[in-house]
Amino acid sequence: MKTGTTLLFLMLTVMAFGQTEETMKEFDPTFNHTVFFWLKNPDSQADRTAFVKSLTKFLDNSGYAKTKFIGKPPKASRDVVDGSFTFSLMVSFESAEAQQAYQDEAPHKLFIEESEHLWEKVIVYDSQGV
Repeated sequence: MKTGTTLLFLMLTVMAFGQTEETMKEFDPTFNHTVFFWLKNPDSQADRTAFVKSLTKFLDNSGYAKTKFIGKPPKASRDVVDGSFTFSLMVSFESAEAQQAYQDEAPHKLFIEESEHLWEKVIVYDSQGV
């Protein structure tokens, strides 16, 4: 239940505050890819900046990602909100096949190469629409 509530909260946040109208692409409910990152040095501004720069470059060059949202945990006042991660990523796709192509594309591989030394933990939640 906690995971579902967290994902629902993040989805609502994306819809309300995640992107500007100029950069927002319509959310595709077919396939959602949600990733949580825990940086090794979350208090390092240099690490945070390098991570966001690399992730943004990757998303800007992805040929498959539709909605693109990079988030950070809010200051939550409820026990059900997990704010232990450093950054989150939510991306929607038109199909599971498009998501797999995203995994294999050069910008994704470059992002991993540039940034994997910055994180200590990554958790991925993939969802298909019902």
